[in-house]
Amino acid sequence: MLKKSLELLRQEAAETGANTLKRSLNGFNLIAIGIGVIIGAGLFSLTGIAAANNAGPAVTLSFVVAAVGCAFSALCYAEFASMVPVAGSAYTYAYATMGELFAWIIGWDLVLEYSVGAATVAISWSQYLLKFLSKYGINLPPQLVMSPFETATLADGSAVQGFVNIPAMLIVLAITMIIIRGTQGSAWFNALVVTLKVAVVLVFIALGWQYIDPANYQPYIPANTGTFGEFGWSGILRGAGVVFFVFIGFDIVATMAQETKNPQRNMPIGIIGSLLICTVLFVLFGHVMTGLANYTEFKDSAAPVAIAIEKTPYAWLSSAVILAIIIGYTSVILVDLLGQSRVFFSMAKDGLLPPVFSRIHTTFRTPLQSNLLLGLFIALFAGFVPISVVGEMTSIGTLLAFVMVCLGVLIMRKKEPNAPRGFRTPLVPLVPILGILTCLVMMVSLPWETWLRLAVWLAIGLAIYFGYGKKHSKLRAEAEQQVA
Repeated sequence: MLKKSLELLRQEAAETGANTLKRSLNGFNLIAIGIGVIIGAGLFSLTGIAAANNAGPAVTLSFVVAAVGCAFSALCYAEFASMVPVAGSAYTYAYATMGELFAWIIGWDLVLEYSVGAATVAISWSQYLLKFLSKYGINLPPQLVMSPFETATLADGSAVQGFVNIPAMLIVLAITMIIIRGTQGSAWFNALVVTLKVAVVLVFIALGWQYIDPANYQPYIPANTGTFGEFGWSGILRGAGVVFFVFIGFDIVATMAQETKNPQRNMPIGIIGSLLICTVLFVLFGHVMTGLANYTEFKDSAAPVAIAIEKTPYAWLSSAVILAIIIGYTSVILVDLLGQSRVFFSMAKDGLLPPVFSRIHTTFRTPLQSNLLLGLFIALFAGFVPISVVGEMTSIGTLLAFVMVCLGVLIMRKKEPNAPRGFRTPLVPLVPILGILTCLVMMVSLPWETWLRLAVWLAIGLAIYFGYGKKHSKLRAEAEQQVA
């Protein structure tokens, strides 16, 4: 099976010149990127869902369990990122360990998660923006905030057909422009956004802590109802499955390896650091939220944090939380777009996609044409496709990538035991095996529709690979020349 050697990957990492990505990110930038995508609106909704339906006040323990599950994969990502500091993340790692076909499958799968995920978040961002503006008496025409396949009922009872979701399109295009200007500028923008939304989370924790009612923690682990996953210790585990998806995002840090200064040192810092910081914030957030209001009050609520805020005299916090969600979504879109373009960049450099996706702007040192094409496609998708069709993005592709990375560490420890590693995953083979098992359990728990969607997307990807990628593979061409 055709694989990339570590030596070749290190040569790519050492390349300089006009057609290479600019190394401008440090450990702090990487941590901010990780936090930027991990702390999204999910924190403000999934915490209440997991508490009300599964774990009760012990949702804090669910966060810990989920974090431990993510940590197994994060440690494996950190080892690979320190060994192979090039763009592409799990795609590149799979190329080095399992071969070109597996690399294509993972790369194509990550594109699904990043691109459609960015469109989904953009549509939700638009909806939250409308809620925020309505608080100040600003109401946009409904035809310009919905897709053509959606209708809205006005106050007089009449129905209005949507035309295009302009806010969703504009946020994608605006963030695309920021990304094009350069990774360092994107990193500073992301750092500012992260600072603002983390500040809101910290304010909620600090102000809410003094109004905690200890009675709301009794019992801390509600008795199981007799059904697996409904409270008790099984509820904590099911709750971990619910909040697990809040943590996903640290893997996108690995796509930025080729734009990182001293990646052997800074990549592990960014991956593991962002996961640790978010875990602490999530546990504190869940503790305060379930302390302010009884977990049963969050049942069937789309905004559980608003219920908790009502238990305090700080009514203005409600607007602040909506603003935090808007800001949080903005940074998620930014990091999704960054990650997706970097995966395309790596695949195009290998010849598996057309060269337009690997061309670098001489001034900005970013994949300009790739960013423009992808940004325009995602903007159109967000503007004209309803969120019900786009769907709630699950993380089956990311989980599959996690499995491949953990498996890759086991393979590389066997085949390349003496290769230089800036960071070594501890307790091998235990940690990678636990990472594989954890992710497989999460994947099996997903609905069949998710598997069907993944199968259809992979079928399209395989058609492109055998129709274009395999014929234009640079590594395959070099191998055939050597044989000849």
